Amino acid sequence: MTLASVYPILATIAAYLLGSLSFAVIVSRLMGLSDPRTYGSKNPGATNVLRSGSKAAAVVTLALDAAKGWLPVVLVRWFGAPHGLEEGTQAAVGLAAFVGHLWPVFFRFEGGKGVATAAGVLLGVSGWLGLATLATWVIIAAFFRYSSLASLVAAVFAPFFYILGAGMAWYSDARIGLAIAVMAGLLAWRHKDNIRRLLAGTESRLGAKKKA
Repeated sequence: MTLASVYPILATIAAYLLGSLSFAVIVSRLMGLSDPRTYGSKNPGATNVLRSGSKAAAVVTLALDAAKGWLPVVLVRWFGAPHGLEEGTQAAVGLAAFVGHLWPVFFRFEGGKGVATAAGVLLGVSGWLGLATLATWVIIAAFFRYSSLASLVAAVFAPFFYILGAGMAWYSDARIGLAIAVMAGLLAWRHKDNIRRLLAGTESRLGAKKKA
């Protein structure tokens, strides 16, 4: 095994470890808040951190969760080519960071749903791809007032946006498209309880006060 063949493996492992940093838990601890895994939806993500009453903590969590998906991808894009790290490694590190968020080795493999981290990965692949997916989320959320539905629809559309971008600024390799499709499938699976509530008409709307 040559050194060049080891670099993609090391980059993928590093991306997984970065993704395994559960910033919802870390930020909550640093700001003296309760562990987000103990209240609300018990999901370690920005939306549940917001239920603590701290908007600042939720914003910081959202930004850091997105950053840990964005950073590995852009580092490979910008600096990887001289070391043999190209599109296949971009796909691997993006997926690894996302999987790390879902199953973080540092937090007993109890992770979040991955919406912010997936958005960060898409922005790392291409700002235009990330913005197109974000616009989809905003449109669905504005019309239907369900954050979970907006996330699911955006996840479904993201691989198609990438494929439709063939020959345009954001398309570069089918392996990246496959990684995005796998992320979309995993994100939908992590939202299975939300899907059940949406079908039952019991899902909470954006801005609505949760019942005691």
